[in-house]
Amino acid sequence: MLEGKRIVLGVSGGIAAYKAIEVCRRLVDAGAHVSPVMTSGAQHFVGSTTFSALASEPVRTSLWEGSDPIPHTTLGQGADLVLVAPATARVLAAYAHGLSTDLLTNILIATRAPVVVCPAMHTEMWEHPAVEANIELLRSRGVHIVEPGAGRLAGGDIGKGRLADPADIVAAVQRALADRDLEGLNVVVTAGGTREPIDAVRVIANRSSGKQGHAIAEECVGRGANVTVITTTELPTSPTADRIQVETAAEMQMALDNVAPMADMVIMAAAVADFRPKDSVDGKIKKAGGSQRSFLSRRQICLKRLDETVTLIKPSLVSQLKPATSLQTPGQNSNASASTWSSQTMSAPKGWGSLTERTLSLWFRPMESET
Repeated sequence: MLEGKRIVLGVSGGIAAYKAIEVCRRLVDAGAHVSPVMTSGAQHFVGSTTFSALASEPVRTSLWEGSDPIPHTTLGQGADLVLVAPATARVLAAYAHGLSTDLLTNILIATRAPVVVCPAMHTEMWEHPAVEANIELLRSRGVHIVEPGAGRLAGGDIGKGRLADPADIVAAVQRALADRDLEGLNVVVTAGGTREPIDAVRVIANRSSGKQGHAIAEECVGRGANVTVITTTELPTSPTADRIQVETAAEMQMALDNVAPMADMVIMAAAVADFRPKDSVDGKIKKAGGSQRSFLSRRQICLKRLDETVTLIKPSLVSQLKPATSLQTPGQNSNASASTWSSQTMSAPKGWGSLTERTLSLWFRPMESET
């Protein structure tokens, strides 16, 4: 996917600058042409010689050096993508407010290519209202944000602010450059594990993190789909996606009933409870007065409530989501147009009703086959 892509790698001044060396190596190994740009602060942490040796061309550090009189427009206009890793609070603020303070910020303002920024800073700085506002402003403009991780920071502190792993950064670059082959499609994704209340304190739950569903939703957004995420988690979603927050299986079912009829694709990645309490108690059930008999009942399966005329397909990998003939069902007209997701219906195979299966359930709305 990165073969032949021209990527400007901006490195700003933070202790995490050393990780950008690995990011650079991975991008070059993937076939990208990497043009490194370092701020003056970055040079306090890593040497420019290292990036010049690993990248596709010598590192640039200033607007005023070299033979190119306008390096910011040359790099900005020629790039397929601009990546900033790490992105400090200063760089984020300058970019958000259009301040051209050095070569890197000039490139960010001059480019029309996709931009991926990877913030890295101490927890107190990451949680500062000004930084949070700048991040949200950049998100609203379509900038791809790779959230920092949590762990040990410089100085021995523990918290959120660590630069994301190089593998995750490269994966974000690949997503930002992905083909928009889902452009205009309405996609619904369910995510997370439901929580069924027993009383005001206790619930029946599961260990689903919801990360799979949210990752799929981000992938669909990156590929141009209009995405609605029905989730039980607190994980972030793309600002361009619609989010419906739910907790129980019944709430998820209600949300599905509202949005699935308008969807071209429904991706069921949630871990929905197979059982729920017959009756939920408002207060806390006391130990002495609690019933010893079974109080569970089977819930109605969400999949069975979907329109029975849709086609059910269960690929093992999200990468198999390809609009066109690759998703045709047996016997489908092979001459159907690329915009046709399905022209034949089939009943769901026996035993495919549970949403708790690890393999995703993908429902595609049948469309008229063109002649």
